[in-house]
Amino acid sequence: MARVTAICEYVEDGDTFRTARQNWIRLANVCAPEKGTSGFLEAKSILEKIILNKSIVYEQVSTSYDRIVAEVWVDGMSVNAYMRGRGYTCP
Repeated sequence: MARVTAICEYVEDGDTFRTARQNWIRLANVCAPEKGTSGFLEAKSILEKIILNKSIVYEQVSTSYDRIVAEVWVDGMSVNAYMRGRGYTCP
């Protein structure tokens, strides 16, 4: 699939965000706590600090629940790897 450039305008949680074009993106192979669970605010804050209001590049790998599941980069850094490196890995 082709890589797409977009602006992140809203972060839902530690693994999901929305672009300025209203596309919902879910980070592939990243699992962060859901709203109302322990660690939610920390994970969301980490993702916000690295992508909110920034230009990102993503490559779709699949879809899930009307979201694009993708590998995402900001300033050449893999956002997926960054979040996994902080412990947000899928069981």
